[in-house]
Amino acid sequence: MIKIAIIGSGNVAQHLIDAFAKSKAIDVIQVFSRTQNQIISNIDFSKITTDWNALKEADLYIIAVSDDAITKVSSQLPFENRLVVHTSGSAPLTSLDNKNRKGVFYPLQTFTKGKAIDFKTIPLCLETQIEKDYTILNEVAVSISNNVYSIDSNQRKALHVAAVFVNNFTNHLYQIGNEICQENNVPFNILKPLILETAEKIMTLSPKDAQTGPAKRNDSTTINAHESFLSDENQSKIYKILTQSIQNHGKKL
Repeated sequence: MIKIAIIGSGNVAQHLIDAFAKSKAIDVIQVFSRTQNQIISNIDFSKITTDWNALKEADLYIIAVSDDAITKVSSQLPFENRLVVHTSGSAPLTSLDNKNRKGVFYPLQTFTKGKAIDFKTIPLCLETQIEKDYTILNEVAVSISNNVYSIDSNQRKALHVAAVFVNNFTNHLYQIGNEICQENNVPFNILKPLILETAEKIMTLSPKDAQTGPAKRNDSTTINAHESFLSDENQSKIYKILTQSIQNHGKKL
């Protein structure tokens, strides 16, 4: 079995621990947490440590902390020449301290506390400096996911930006839609079948082919009516920018 130590106890760390608990190829031998009383499921309390110097020898150390903390955390590891990876979509390999062998184990998914996820469907993006380390990382990845990719730092940066558009920005648009519904006493639930259909369409169509709506049709009468209806300046600005972007087929404004 591959012995893994996880540095961190947040959402990503917890989801990884849950996924590894289902794999017969992985043994999570230790979890580093800043606080001893941190509640972590699927891990024995005796395996949780708050002492850097108490970290056990493992085949792989996964740093699952915020992007801003990666450099500091990796510099605090009290050993050298071991395989250390982070889980960030935007942080480069260079964010890891040079005293250890570097890699990236990036699960491209949104993680919410308490929301279970089937890790088998999650794309895992891997990067290492040397081939033998990639072999180890790949073995770990395929034990919990059916979607494993070799992605370098530049590609991962592009993926992360794209993910912000399709996930975070899209969810913010849901929030705006919900606010418009609330302000006009309309149940947001009415829009949920439309949201699902839109998401399902791009499973078989390209986003360009799936695009519909007044901007796509250049329906100026409807567009003008919508802009007149929106009294909130922020909503109106976003509507105009997105309308123009669709009409320009995604070209720079």
